[in-house]
Amino acid sequence: MEPGRGHTTPPDGPGPVDGPALVIACALGIERFALRSAGRHGAPDGFTVLRTGMGPKAAERAVVRTLGAPRLRDAAVLATGFCAGLVPGMHPGDLVVAAETRDEEGRTPCTGTGLLVQALARAVPGRTVHTGPLTGSDHVVRGAERASLRAGGAVAVDMESAATLRTAAGAVGESGWRPVAAVRVIVDAPEHELVRIGTVRGGISAFRVLRAVLPAFFDWHRSLLLPRR
Repeated sequence: MEPGRGHTTPPDGPGPVDGPALVIACALGIERFALRSAGRHGAPDGFTVLRTGMGPKAAERAVVRTLGAPRLRDAAVLATGFCAGLVPGMHPGDLVVAAETRDEEGRTPCTGTGLLVQALARAVPGRTVHTGPLTGSDHVVRGAERASLRAGGAVAVDMESAATLRTAAGAVGESGWRPVAAVRVIVDAPEHELVRIGTVRGGISAFRVLRAVLPAFFDWHRSLLLPRR
């Protein structure tokens, strides 16, 4: 698996939009391939898949550059891809919906967590969906560090979600409010540690789940267009 270090793949998407756009951010080529291979049925106007590259700094740079485009200035942002689960009993292919993301810079509350859980239950029935804090790291987490993050309340860890949402929330457009969310597929768990995503059964399972969840992201985005109460 190539992590995509050192560059950002330009976002792919249509031209001008008539409402809030949707940016789905992922780090790796294999994640982007899963999302693109799912097709575009039901996609909203302005749907964009952004490959940021791996790590928090790459995510920050990519999000700043992408949201600087006029057609994406007010876009909703959803971070997705693979993650490491922290809770015993988790399995590859389980889903994590972040209630908030955390890193050394602070915490970013997520929008519409309950709606995402419901949409995922429809998109991938039978898959376990975990909710809770999703923490960020600048390196692969193993062993004792995994236990330490769990003790702090986090349910999963990845390298880009926290940076992606923090940067997006801090670059609010003309509306004064930007919906942000994070949904990750577990590929590595306490009892199922792995080294290479593409060469193990758990990695294949996670890839298939990621490819199947795109309709849930579209449902979440449509819910944002409803009047806020």
